[in-house]
Amino acid sequence: MGGGHGHDHHHHIKIPDYKIYKVEDVPELMAVRRVLATQGLKDPWLRNEVWKYTIKGRGTTRQIFRKLFGRGLLIGLVAGAVSSGLERAWMARKYPHHHDGHGEEGHAHH
Repeated sequence: MGGGHGHDHHHHIKIPDYKIYKVEDVPELMAVRRVLATQGLKDPWLRNEVWKYTIKGRGTTRQIFRKLFGRGLLIGLVAGAVSSGLERAWMARKYPHHHDGHGEEGHAHH
């Protein structure tokens, strides 16, 4: 559909070879395999869980943390602080003599 007009701006995703994910590389999954074996069972899909326990191709733990939490966290915190500050300034300007009513000058409570 692109017609070859040079609109291929997207990065090509490299799909890893399934053979790199081995149950034998993950002690937790090997324990599951042993427990199943004691019952005479096998899980042919256990290999599909290996990627959750390995960081091959995903970088170091620090890089993974940055990818998950660093993308928008700082921008979100700054935007939240600015929004809160603007709201407080607007409320102070709109209601300059407004108090929370908990002081001596507040309304009398019955």
